Amino acid sequence: MPRADDPAINRRRLSTDLRRARDKSGLTQHQAAEALEWSVSKIIRIEKGTVGLSVTDLRAMLQEYRVEDPEQVASLEQAARHSKGQSWWVDYRDVIGPKFALYLGYEGAATVIRAFHPIYFPGFLQTTDYTMALMEPEGSPDRARRTAELRTARQERLFEEPDGPETYFIVDEAAIHRQIGGPPVMRQQLRYVRGLMARDRVRVRVLPFTAGAHFSTIGSFALLSFADDEDLVNVEAMTGTLASRDDRELIANYQECFEFLDQKALSDQETAEMIDRALEALGTS
Repeated sequence: MPRADDPAINRRRLSTDLRRARDKSGLTQHQAAEALEWSVSKIIRIEKGTVGLSVTDLRAMLQEYRVEDPEQVASLEQAARHSKGQSWWVDYRDVIGPKFALYLGYEGAATVIRAFHPIYFPGFLQTTDYTMALMEPEGSPDRARRTAELRTARQERLFEEPDGPETYFIVDEAAIHRQIGGPPVMRQQLRYVRGLMARDRVRVRVLPFTAGAHFSTIGSFALLSFADDEDLVNVEAMTGTLASRDDRELIANYQECFEFLDQKALSDQETAEMIDRALEALGTS
């Protein structure tokens, strides 16, 4: 994934491998903390990927977990060296809460991203003007501008990096017809989405009004898949909520929901034709 020296990606790598190593050793988090003479909260923070890790502490954990493979040890030490410091989104901390910052770390390491939104185009797909118009009712132009800048930077990492993730977006038909910002903004937005649809790693399909109800009828979500870990789901609320990787039932519900949406969504060609008709209806003025 982009930027092998990104602290968030390296913290996630350490989180995943150390959690597995502890499980394999038969130790609970409490037992590991006691053996290392650390607090339990330190183990929890490391395994959640919210803190960096020194090479010294890493070696202590690997010794306790009986991890001896030279290649694995060397790889994890390299991850530890790059696990501290600031991630790319630090410049946007004025519009990012802790939960969403954690999510961005996972997003940056994902190999596949699947997302659905029932009302408007999700942040993954928004133009600057569309974001500004969408946030206008909040009455904070500066925050809207900063959010738009964040989304642009996020899109660049997802769509422009040569080894970025496969992305698959399903949007409700409402997103095509809801005129956020009026005709000029919507024309630009729809053209932007049509352009993205031509890319190899981007797929956008529309869920028609005739699809009926489903598990996420009134809520948006994103499923992240990884080469080395189980799926995670981010269910959007006011601040965003990252589901626990241990909440397998919830994740399974959203996996099944996306499969349902996939079956009910218009084909690629039908989606393109619907967007083209919407563009024609908006005119050129």
